[in-house]
Amino acid sequence: MHRHDGPGRTTALRRPAIFLDRDGTLTEPRHYPSRPEDLVLQAGIGPPLLALQRYGFALVVVTNQSGLARGLVDEAAIAPMHRRLRKLLARHHVQLDGIYLCPHHPGGTVPRFSIACSCRKPAPGMLHRAADELGRDLSSSWMVGDSVCDIDAGHRAGTRTALVGPQLLDGVVPTLYRTTTAEALTAIAAYELPA
Repeated sequence: MHRHDGPGRTTALRRPAIFLDRDGTLTEPRHYPSRPEDLVLQAGIGPPLLALQRYGFALVVVTNQSGLARGLVDEAAIAPMHRRLRKLLARHHVQLDGIYLCPHHPGGTVPRFSIACSCRKPAPGMLHRAADELGRDLSSSWMVGDSVCDIDAGHRAGTRTALVGPQLLDGVVPTLYRTTTAEALTAIAAYELPA
């Protein structure tokens, strides 16, 4: 598991986090995005992310990037992409506390990434590592994503879960479901923040 450009803060008080899948959740869906301009924020996510951040939630990206293992994305492209992501969020005064990615896939073509691992969602490794490094409480946190593996990773890590997408997926039982990420984050904020 690789951790990219997170500040690594810890605190004695273990507070909650919002764990966010990247592609299709935080950003518009793209098939193996490989350039900074491929990352476009989902509409309307700035205000609820800012509200959650101001209330003390860490905002953490946890993303499977099997394109690295498959040789479809160059490792050197990741840092510029995540700089762009941070810049796009900064326009809404939102700051990420960390970006964690899994470059692995057992069927990959790049030998050092072509392994089974404990970080590739639905495994909860990225969430556990982020919670440990950032001093966050998983049981009071949320995993927000658009796939079965996102929701499974949240369940395995002990978070509450929010599924986003055009329809509820078969066999998936999230804590809440909304059609857009903005609606899911707004619902989480309404649930978590004092009136």
